[in-house]
Amino acid sequence: MMNDELWMMNVRTTHHSSFITHHSSSLISHHSNSNSFLLKIAINTRFLLSGRLEGFGWYTHEIVRRMVLRHPEDEFVFLFDRLYDRAFIYAPNVTAVVVPPKARFAPLFWIWFEWAVPRVLKKYKADVFFSPDSMCSLSAKVPTVMTCHDLVPLHYPKQIPFRHRHYLLHYLPRFLRRADRLLTVSEYVARDIAQTCGIAAEKISAVHNGCREGFKPVKEIDKQRVRNEYAGGQPYFFYAGAIHPRKNIPRLIRAFDLFKNKTGAPVKLLLAGRYAWKTAEVNVALEQAVHRGDIQMLGYVPDEQLPDLVASALAMTYISLSEGFGLPVLEAMYCDTPVLAANTTSLPEIAGTAALLVDPLSENAIAEGLLKLWADPSYAQTLVESGRVQREQFSWDISAERIYQIIKQTAGR
Repeated sequence: MMNDELWMMNVRTTHHSSFITHHSSSLISHHSNSNSFLLKIAINTRFLLSGRLEGFGWYTHEIVRRMVLRHPEDEFVFLFDRLYDRAFIYAPNVTAVVVPPKARFAPLFWIWFEWAVPRVLKKYKADVFFSPDSMCSLSAKVPTVMTCHDLVPLHYPKQIPFRHRHYLLHYLPRFLRRADRLLTVSEYVARDIAQTCGIAAEKISAVHNGCREGFKPVKEIDKQRVRNEYAGGQPYFFYAGAIHPRKNIPRLIRAFDLFKNKTGAPVKLLLAGRYAWKTAEVNVALEQAVHRGDIQMLGYVPDEQLPDLVASALAMTYISLSEGFGLPVLEAMYCDTPVLAANTTSLPEIAGTAALLVDPLSENAIAEGLLKLWADPSYAQTLVESGRVQREQFSWDISAERIYQIIKQTAGR
């Protein structure tokens, strides 16, 4: 991470990463020699946070890294809202600019996107602006491509933190109309945007996510090691993701209780993820669970540990009420782990025939799904085999190139 002393400076880097400092205004930047670049692509990279990559951050990292490395003929201008980790400066054709203020809540969202970003786009003469986190600049004059991951703020406003809620309710439809091209992570979200917001379908392109590296099957001896470490040596159902209302965790806990009451099976439920907001109902469900001793709240699991936990599970459970994509489902498929998923929104599209789909509003249906995956190993294996086929549809390499071509078209090149 760069030192605070570099704040208020420009920093020019060569291919050998040596530094020459120049005084400047309120920006920090790494510059590349742009004389021969064909296209200058500015990208909102404010979610590239060292050690804290989550949904938007991982998406940005996987897509942008590939575009940068595959297209050395272009210059990429990364717009950070704070000091950044040089690990995210993927190649010499990246110019990194720190653009204050730190945009993490309204009204700083507005200041960043509507005041600071347009000035930087103009200063660096960007040909096109790509914003991968469902926000963009209404006032920027540069052609804009924006990824919208879902319409949760519009459909479930009470499940959005209060400090963000009214800003997103007001501005998200305006962002969708402003962007010259819209990307979504599923056909479901593309249809939802067209129907809910009246956006022309030809303006929207669905480009699926891929699976990040590291998710793969493990040997039985390694599975037992993971079970010994996290589940007292027992098999376990697994959930990975943030703990908040949309993820439907209270129903999963109550359904697990029903499963245990009916079977008495020596199986645990492991829940991995940070507590986000409105988690009181989760705590109540835990306190009331008859089999509370078989439910483990793991908190945030480091990236290097998560793949083994997924690969060693009896099944991945992902019964979210609304998902734009549902990445844990794909990660489980890459690990040869059976999946229990909700039969709504994007999850049937992503899972195909590689998951047991259930009504996420029915605790009995969820419990029956858990029972089937535990009691019928041959059925679980058919899901694994279907997953090996289904997962081939999803590739970060293919998605990154599709997005690059859309960005290039939007820039008029």
